[in-house]
Amino acid sequence: MSRILYKYLDIVGAKCMIGNQNLQFTNASQLNDPFDCHPKLIDYSNVPDNRLHGWIPEEWWIEKEENDAFNLRNDTWLCSLSKVNNSLLMWSHYCYNHKGICVGLDMGKLMESVPPMFGTIYHEPLVFDVQYQDIIERPNAYHSKNDIFSYQWRTKAKEWEYEQEVRLVVPSPYAAYAAFTPQQAEQDKKIWDWREIRHYMPLKGECFESIYFGVNIEQTEKEKIIRYVRKKLNPQLKLYQMEIDDNAFRLQPVII
Repeated sequence: MSRILYKYLDIVGAKCMIGNQNLQFTNASQLNDPFDCHPKLIDYSNVPDNRLHGWIPEEWWIEKEENDAFNLRNDTWLCSLSKVNNSLLMWSHYCYNHKGICVGLDMGKLMESVPPMFGTIYHEPLVFDVQYQDIIERPNAYHSKNDIFSYQWRTKAKEWEYEQEVRLVVPSPYAAYAAFTPQQAEQDKKIWDWREIRHYMPLKGECFESIYFGVNIEQTEKEKIIRYVRKKLNPQLKLYQMEIDDNAFRLQPVII
């Protein structure tokens, strides 16, 4: 069975994702946690002698490595998904007080539908299960570049553990998949911050496995989404209404 991951959305984001059939990727420097993907998660201070060649100042090399890590962060876009669809906090934070939806994505079909050259370094997004820690245990940057790379993208503070996040990571996404918001398009090009520009990966209808409607979703919005997905998105898509459990602080999905 394919792995199903979930995207929590307010009603505006839901309409955009479903109507455009795409998945939004955000620059790693623009996330809501300032520690996210930060180069300071890595320890660059233990420089091996063979990197200095006997004449390069250690301070210069440390600064150079940290700058490279910052540049990598600024040139990486990611999409955050979750392993769960019933998180009270996620429904409150990302679905505008339970008025939005949660979309279930079939990851097997999603990865099969990645368009050519969505990423210019890796053709497909890299997938990382986020690891949560109480203390920043800074690994040595010079032990293994691959381990260091994944550590920077998959490590978050323990406070975020309720999200049970899985990340799709794309270093240097292809510019053809970038798009401006209406507000960005109206701005003067001189003040554009390219890190604020989103990238959008096209999705086939079969990638959408299910939709969960929030407890407080407006009935008219719910009906519009149901009509659209059944006619134009994926007739096999499963639809659920989230309801309050009478006996516990939890949500239960009821199939529509």
